[in-house]
Amino acid sequence: MPASSPRLRRTHPPLATSPVAGPRAPSAPARTAGTTSWGRTTSRGGTTLPGSTVAPGAAAAPGGGTAGDADPAGHSPPTRWLPAHRPEPESRRRRHVPGPADREVLWLYLLTRVGIWTTAYCTRWLFPDDRDTHHAADVLAPWQRWDWGHFLNIARDGYFPGQAGPWMNGWDNREAFFPGFPLLLRAVHTVVPDWTTAGLLISFVSGAVAVLALARIARLHLPDERAGHRAVLFLLLSPCAIFLAAGYTEALFLALALPAWLAAQRQNWPAAAALAALATAVRVSGLFLAAALAVHFVVTVRTRRQWRALPWLALPALPPLLFSGFLRMHTGDWMAWKHAEERGWYRDFHAPWEAWRNTWHAAFAESLPTGYALMSQAELLAMVVGLLLAGVLVRRRRWPEAVYVGLSLWALGTSYWYTSIPRATLLWWPLWVLLAGWSLRTPRVKTVYLCLAAPLMTVFALTFLSGRWAG
Repeated sequence: MPASSPRLRRTHPPLATSPVAGPRAPSAPARTAGTTSWGRTTSRGGTTLPGSTVAPGAAAAPGGGTAGDADPAGHSPPTRWLPAHRPEPESRRRRHVPGPADREVLWLYLLTRVGIWTTAYCTRWLFPDDRDTHHAADVLAPWQRWDWGHFLNIARDGYFPGQAGPWMNGWDNREAFFPGFPLLLRAVHTVVPDWTTAGLLISFVSGAVAVLALARIARLHLPDERAGHRAVLFLLLSPCAIFLAAGYTEALFLALALPAWLAAQRQNWPAAAALAALATAVRVSGLFLAAALAVHFVVTVRTRRQWRALPWLALPALPPLLFSGFLRMHTGDWMAWKHAEERGWYRDFHAPWEAWRNTWHAAFAESLPTGYALMSQAELLAMVVGLLLAGVLVRRRRWPEAVYVGLSLWALGTSYWYTSIPRATLLWWPLWVLLAGWSLRTPRVKTVYLCLAAPLMTVFALTFLSGRWAG
């Protein structure tokens, strides 16, 4: 249930200042303003700081310098700080035009969609609700599962149809879901008559935007031109990738949160805040994104003129405030959405160790049916992955991303038991960037990941599409 910051790069003095005429180091792909390499360190042991780039016109060399600035013995001169230069207007225009790398990402996205739709087609024949039936279910039936029913009811009937609400027995607690996705679903339904098709179309288009943004984030932070494609590959073949194709909020949230993060990397705070505000209308996780943007603002802004953009950071709080006010008008409760989560999904506060203990008991004490027990085991594993990710981000001093992931873990890890943490991994974009960087340094990582993740993705897809609980 209810998405890292560029740092000032230390670069070597330009080639023209060095009298040494030694062999030139091989150059790396050119990088845009505001980019940085994740996890790379300088000779003084610190990570790169936000907002810098290699000097204009100089190619980046291994080790963070410019090509040709090493002496014949291989020693580099002392490093210094260079501020980021503003990109040329033409460069800014090119950001919005898909290049060859973007088209490769979209091709990968389309191929994985075909694979998922094929899986959905086969599921309705292999796993019908009635084992003895001779007729397959409707072609869209596999997508009409679980949370989709809540989104459909809100889009079609509203939050409180006919004076119904949480004061009635058997209430479905639909107010736990933020209004962004249902509102968009209702708008698309005016053009696409079938509700399920409209929901799938939203996720399909949103997913394309999300993978393009993720690829560009990866290319901002990693020097290898394959980084974007690799990060997207890992996301699209992750265990819970089925939820990016379903009529759920994950794809739409990423389509707003990742461009917001890109805008923040370019110091475009009005755009970042506006996109983050739209993200908070979709999921409460948007508030975690807003907190990460605020941290990124603090660690990157240097001049008084830049500080004038500070009020924009309050904008993402507006949609949740308006939604809470709407719920207050109908229920008398400002936190009705949170209380609905507590009633319907056991999201009342418990200490982290209590949540771990309860989830462990659900996973291994044979107290639940085997399907739910397996998903509880997946919840535990996802929590461990999240803690490791947060630790790596803190160690590398990626403070904004660490705040985003840490808040997500706190929110998901303080309920009665863990719910939907594997799904939440889709929203942890630093995970996919870090895995991409690791696999580019150690190619075997890609093989191991695909051999483990692809079967798990199939298991989660079949579980969800056949109507079983998949987190």
